Amino acid sequence: MTVIIDGSGLTIEKLVNVARHNEKVKLHPDALKRIKKCRGMLEKKIEAHEVMYGVNTGIGEFSEVVLTDKQVEEFQKYLVYNHAAGIGDPAPIEYVRGAMVARINVHAHGQSGCRPEITETLVEMLNKGVTPFVCQKGSVGACGDLAPMSQIALLMMGEGKAYYKSKLLEGKEALDRAGISIPGLMARDGLAIINGSNLLTAMSAIFLYDANKWLKQAEIAAAMSLEALKANMRPYTVKLHKARGFIGAVRSAKAIEKLVKGGDLKEGRIKCKIQDAYSMRSTPQVIGAAHDALAYARLQVEIELNGVGDNPVFFPKENLQVSGANFQGTPVSLPMDMAGVAITMVSVMSERRMNRLNNPALSVGLPAFLTKGAGMFSGLMLSQYTADSLIVEQRMLSAPASIQSIPAAADQEDFVSMGMNTAIKNFQILDNAYGVLGIEFMAAAQALDLRDYKFGKGVTKSKEVIRKHVKFLDVDRPLYPDHTKMQELVKSCEILKEVEKAVGSLE
Repeated sequence: MTVIIDGSGLTIEKLVNVARHNEKVKLHPDALKRIKKCRGMLEKKIEAHEVMYGVNTGIGEFSEVVLTDKQVEEFQKYLVYNHAAGIGDPAPIEYVRGAMVARINVHAHGQSGCRPEITETLVEMLNKGVTPFVCQKGSVGACGDLAPMSQIALLMMGEGKAYYKSKLLEGKEALDRAGISIPGLMARDGLAIINGSNLLTAMSAIFLYDANKWLKQAEIAAAMSLEALKANMRPYTVKLHKARGFIGAVRSAKAIEKLVKGGDLKEGRIKCKIQDAYSMRSTPQVIGAAHDALAYARLQVEIELNGVGDNPVFFPKENLQVSGANFQGTPVSLPMDMAGVAITMVSVMSERRMNRLNNPALSVGLPAFLTKGAGMFSGLMLSQYTADSLIVEQRMLSAPASIQSIPAAADQEDFVSMGMNTAIKNFQILDNAYGVLGIEFMAAAQALDLRDYKFGKGVTKSKEVIRKHVKFLDVDRPLYPDHTKMQELVKSCEILKEVEKAVGSLE
């Protein structure tokens, strides 16, 4: 299904469909009209020699330098060259495609001043599968993602490099093979591509999409552990959470109740304590807080995806251009720092439940370390070590990047968002979270196999999926293949898909 780009309505899901699943995009005719109208206004201002930042002036500390007519023609090329200054490994293709669709949506407002050929070329590149090679690192998140976006802009001159049909080619060759004309760069065109936080925002959108699915799996793993530990399920009464009022907690309690429905524990046929430990009793409050944090981050990211993140910004109706700081990544980086912390927080609780499954003093009758051969065998003792090492790394990565500004450009850019650092580390946090949750899933499945009562429909289905990939640990074996399989299983969302088929949506 083609995604129509018109400057509004670009959701996280639509961006993921384009970035990850190669959905086609189409520029709305009204958006094209706006782009042309804005360009016409800009050209009149250039002819009148009106001073405009980044059009006929230098940039950064050189913004007071007014360029000659001849320099204006060449300036965009050197601007892109100078800013294509990233370093290291390439960003994944889906990140770059996400940044491209986000930038097209900025242009669709008709307030960026670039030629329509620039926007149309970006559309054509997406639809024909030409993806620029972009270094992952180098952006400080203001003035936008200048370094990585400049590597996209190089393609507009037939330069740089790009992936096409799984091969990394010289930019011109990739465009030629795809049958895409090279538009070149004229006044304003280069800056209109690079002057926004589009890569870090696209990465944040993809992270939030995946993190939401991870949180739903955290609820499935929690439900499995709760049934294995004979938890008191009364704290999961939805009415209790509605009384307090947090939307995320209500959502989480509903999901876990749905997962354990039909089991002996939920139906009151299993004896349980009057009150359990916090890692069992307060799961809806904790996972719910993470849901709420991600919901706020989603709001901010989608505002950015549909806003005019550029500088200067043009207002054709008023024949006006205003230079400001709409490239500043802080409105995204601050809530995304919180989103990363939320995933770490839920991982910490996951490990605490796994600890209770392992510990015979806390596991309500389960054998020590979930093995029948204690002494000869160590069971899942070392699985906890692995989870703990992942969590410590998550904690280190959870230090906020949004407060780590280092001044740049001779103090002209004396506060920057460092939002790219947030985006990069959030994916590292999430990768570890797949591992931590995979280990809880493995331990919970082991524990459930050691119980002899009926489990909820969702919990039963989850255990069935896990057993397709990892066998019951009867005697000790090397566990690293199981840990890695479980990490990959969580990342694949196979458990989530099958469970939601069985019990319905967990949202």
